[in-house]
Amino acid sequence: QVQVVESGGGLVQAGGSLRLSCAASGRALHVYATGWFRQAPGKEREFVATINTSDGTDYADSVKGRFTISRDNAKNTVYLQMSSLKPEDTAVYYCAARPLAFSRYPGQYDYWGQGTQITVSS
Repeated sequence: QVQVVESGGGLVQAGGSLRLSCAASGRALHVYATGWFRQAPGKEREFVATINTSDGTDYADSVKGRFTISRDNAKNTVYLQMSSLKPEDTAVYYCAARPLAFSRYPGQYDYWGQGTQITVSS
C-alpha cells in the first residue's frame, strides 16, 4: 500500500501563493488517483482537487482558476499550487489516494496523510 505525507503549509497573506506537496512512499503514486481535501474548524472535510492516473483533473468550484493540481512521477509526488489565496481558504489540507478513478468524496479514499495547516491572513 502507499503512504502519503503532506508538506508546504504555512501562513500567507491574502492574494499570496503556496505550493503543497504530497510525497508518496511504498508504491508509485501515479497508479492511484490523488486528491486534496481541506477541513476548517467546525466544518466537514471538503473536496479541493483531484488528479487521476491519466492526469485528468477535477476542481471544486471554489478553487477553480486559482489552484492547480499536478504530479511529478520521478519524485513520486503530487502538488497543489495555490494562488490568489483568500482567508476562506484557511484550513488543514489533506492529501489522499485511492486506486484508479478519482472521486470528490473523501470516504472513497483509502490512504490519507496527516494534514498540513494553511492560514491566510486578511
